[in-house]
Amino acid sequence: LGDSKKTARNNKLIISFFEWLRSAAKDELKKSTHFEPMCRIEETAEAAKSIVSIGNQTGEGWFLTGEMVKLIKDGVPNVVCLQPFGCLPNHITGKGVIHELRRSYPGANILAIDCDAGASEVNQLNRIKLMLSVAKDKNPNIAKDVVSK
Repeated sequence: LGDSKKTARNNKLIISFFEWLRSAAKDELKKSTHFEPMCRIEETAEAAKSIVSIGNQTGEGWFLTGEMVKLIKDGVPNVVCLQPFGCLPNHITGKGVIHELRRSYPGANILAIDCDAGASEVNQLNRIKLMLSVAKDKNPNIAKDVVSK
């Protein structure tokens, strides 16, 4: 975004360094039957490109969108997007992409919840229960005890 080639090269080196730091965790997650290893940030950016501009730097920007797309593509269509402490950029980005995500991925069941002191816990829980009910209706194989709690 307007930086010099030297800065871009240095940024790529920093990303490579962090990928190297995460490599041990990735290797262990690959062995797991319960968890998936995290992907490279370039993969997350690529996933977001069809929904938002990668130049979007507000709040979570394209990263939040990319994470939701990756989850949906990886077979996790039920996504809760928590909006912490009234973060306006995250609130706008998170809620702003939900309509397009649902249009692009018709099976997606996405819920945005504000998590701050002014938000009612009962309202939050009821919205999550409603989301789980919708998930159960779309996929009856979801464990019944999860929806009933």
